[in-house]
Amino acid sequence: MISGCTGSVLCSLPAPAANQRAGLYSAVRMLGRAWVTSGPGKMAQKLALWRLLSLAPRTLPPPRPWAGLPQRVPHGPLVSPGPTAPGRALATPAGCGSTFNVQDGSDFQDRVVNNPKPVVVDFHAQWCGPCKILGPRLEKMVAKQEGKVLMAKVDIDDHTDLAIEYEVSAVPTVLAMKNGDVVDKFVGIKDEDQLEAFLRKLIGA
Repeated sequence: MISGCTGSVLCSLPAPAANQRAGLYSAVRMLGRAWVTSGPGKMAQKLALWRLLSLAPRTLPPPRPWAGLPQRVPHGPLVSPGPTAPGRALATPAGCGSTFNVQDGSDFQDRVVNNPKPVVVDFHAQWCGPCKILGPRLEKMVAKQEGKVLMAKVDIDDHTDLAIEYEVSAVPTVLAMKNGDVVDKFVGIKDEDQLEAFLRKLIGA
């Protein structure tokens, strides 16, 4: 099992299970390990949990209403929030330019897969040192393209399902997507000249 950062270039993730034949038993063994709050181990546990849930789907019963509690009518008129109260979906500032954080799978589908513009997707993690170097560098180069390409940032700890779907095994991993398809990819740190060539290739593809 490979884990940790290699040569300050990329951080590899441990495999979620030994192999597919191990199936449910491998997922159970991984879930039995000591829990951690962050790092590659957390990602491995999430991958194992995802595998476990996919192998043994369950249907949750509908929530029951509270029993034995009388309905209480509030005193005074209800006050609705003012027009300046922001919602969670508006957490991204308006001046973020060509870069945005992916909120969930539906947001990824709408703003990346269905986007008419080409999009580079930066899969990263808070505990990954190389990600903190590549991220700002890539944002800078995307901004230089003056809106011809967008950048989506995906935290693999928050969006494990997307990391699994796009077979992310190390971070940082950057995908180049156009019309919903992955047309190019790289793993690890690149310098500005390499990033510019990567973006220009995507724009002209």
